[in-house]
Amino acid sequence: METLDLHGIRHHQVIRKVEEFVLRNDVPLRIITGNSLIMRSLVREVLDGHGLCGEPESDWNLGSLIIREILP
Repeated sequence: METLDLHGIRHHQVIRKVEEFVLRNDVPLRIITGNSLIMRSLVREVLDGHGLCGEPESDWNLGSLIIREILP
């Protein structure tokens, strides 16, 4: 599974980085956001635009999202 780690990426760069990552790779994907609510919100904004959803990888690791297609 391809992974994008957003640690060290500034908020104003996130949309472009996630957009490129989503367009270049097939789901499922992993995006590591860390614990920043702003970072998660920016990632979800991009995912919504591509018909994708991101769920926490586990109950104890909310800062890592597994990205999948939204099922009809």
